[in-house]
Amino acid sequence: MRDVAERAGVALVTVSRVVNGIGTVREETADRVNAAISEIGYQRNEIARSLRPGQNSMTIGLLLGDLTNPFYASLAKAAVEVAAHAGYAVLLSTADEDPKVERRAVGELIGRRVAGLIIVPDQGDHAFLQEVNGHDQVPIVFVDRPATGAEADVVLVDNEGGGRMATQHLIDHGHRRIAILVAPSYYTTGRRLRGYRKALRQSGIDADESLVVTLRRGTTEEAAAATHTLLTSPHPPTAIFSTTGFLTEGVLRASQQLHARIAVVGFDDFKLADMLPTPVTVVTSDTEELGRRAARLLVDRINGEDSPFHRTVLPSRLIARGTGETAAR
Repeated sequence: MRDVAERAGVALVTVSRVVNGIGTVREETADRVNAAISEIGYQRNEIARSLRPGQNSMTIGLLLGDLTNPFYASLAKAAVEVAAHAGYAVLLSTADEDPKVERRAVGELIGRRVAGLIIVPDQGDHAFLQEVNGHDQVPIVFVDRPATGAEADVVLVDNEGGGRMATQHLIDHGHRRIAILVAPSYYTTGRRLRGYRKALRQSGIDADESLVVTLRRGTTEEAAAATHTLLTSPHPPTAIFSTTGFLTEGVLRASQQLHARIAVVGFDDFKLADMLPTPVTVVTSDTEELGRRAARLLVDRINGEDSPFHRTVLPSRLIARGTGETAAR
């Protein structure tokens, strides 16, 4: 800005008035300033501008989980589109399921004076948000999972209903020995497991705990190893419900290597799932709508919406493609 002032032969405050559209500047002077801006290629620093006292930030913070997960990439894309349409830029950060990293990331985003936050919370206590947030109380929307110790809007998927739906679909095709692979999560996969148990119970099937496999990290490799163990056991399951897309890939890999005839339903769709020799049956939800709803709620809160906090639950749906329709033998 100083270079512009020198080129135009005016005071720095005059350049500031022209750039920010405030105060009164003679037309001839404004023309000189704009000409200097064009010659130098000056661009206003919107981040710095948003940090000035009395100015409203036009930036939203988005704090996600594992960025290698396509689920979060899809959610982020939709949230960014809604934010951009409302005139907001998005600062993206990740905590990768670490409470200490999450707390630091939240502090850094609030330190940058974001107008609001969309957070995929981890399993820790979020009462710290009251302290970090200070007196300004930046609006927050939780997405994909609720948070403990903090009240705010939350947008979720019907994980329990989806888990029940997947399991019931396998039961309807004659399966009674249905294994479930559970990725570590304090909320989402836990609700999917709850739906699994509910479907078995409602169908009068006793749950065999040896068929409930909880994985330590939830990787594709772990799922493949667990599937191999299940399918080579003395009493193997006839069907498997995998609670994430990563796990489904592992189940398919192991069952193919063993040439096993087994029914599979996965939670979350994934690329090429419909293009495999036997297309994969999945339970899925509108991940982009999850991101859109969260961003719309946040923008409304930033703009003064003060109604009671909303808890929005998006439905799950089952897509029958082939692997889940293999009948029990």
